[in-house]
Amino acid sequence: MDLFEDLPDPGVVAQKSKPLLFDDLPRNPDVASSVPDLFGELPETQNDLKAEKRKWLNQNGSKDHEEKKPCKGDVSNTEKSIKKCLLTTFKQTDEGFLKQASSQDGDAPSGTHNQSPGKPAWKDGTTATCVLLVDKDIYVANLGDSRAILCRFNETSGKLTSVPLVKEHNPTQYEERMRIQKAGGTVRDGRVMGVLEVSRSIGDGQYKRCGVISVPDVRRCPLTSNDRFILLACDGLFKVFCPEEAIIFVTAILEDETLLAKTGKTSQDVRFQAACNRLANEAVRRGSADNVTIILVAIEH
Repeated sequence: MDLFEDLPDPGVVAQKSKPLLFDDLPRNPDVASSVPDLFGELPETQNDLKAEKRKWLNQNGSKDHEEKKPCKGDVSNTEKSIKKCLLTTFKQTDEGFLKQASSQDGDAPSGTHNQSPGKPAWKDGTTATCVLLVDKDIYVANLGDSRAILCRFNETSGKLTSVPLVKEHNPTQYEERMRIQKAGGTVRDGRVMGVLEVSRSIGDGQYKRCGVISVPDVRRCPLTSNDRFILLACDGLFKVFCPEEAIIFVTAILEDETLLAKTGKTSQDVRFQAACNRLANEAVRRGSADNVTIILVAIEH
């Protein structure tokens, strides 16, 4: 499945006045309609060593000093360790949710709903999106319908690009629906058992027997010098904002010169906080009735 086949066509042109945050960008960039291959493997090692090897062999006629492959196995092992760590973290978090719900159910009298004052009852669940930075790569673990969007500048087109970093988990997707049905669950009106809107989540203990799992997708994205920031948000934002609109909205605020530094905060901190607040407020103003949680991550070079 093409990761970027569902990227909406750009419909908004980014308005830029005076360069500030992106002072290396040309004026009036708009959103690119195509996205580069993001999650391919790391570039192959240059062939300089191989060329030197062939030259040495031609001169000496021996293979006694063949060079070792440059730590390809180390890279693979590192990625495996990172993925294992993320998968374990999600698993343990899910188990914590389920244990909390189970302990509260055990304390409640038969036929009653136990929710002591100040003590939450974890009957429901949550989506989760995690971004881990390792050297110059980010590893993104996701389950549910929250999203992580990378703002990247395309030098060739001179446009800002909204790059999706995750795949959402919807019960209407073929692989997700098949797993749910094999577990004995059903998908009605685009929801698990006609209720749950996502096919993977943390918690939601009553749907675990229906094929809802807490295993995230884990993907790697090499960062480039053209990457500006990462936007993480739950589906409440994206029900009223397409990714391109959100990127343009945030960029305009990050380049607002009237937002100055405050006591204990840099001008960058102030702008990023303002961008989060204003984007969430605009989502509510547009009619989003769902939770709108937003995190902006600056990428510094």
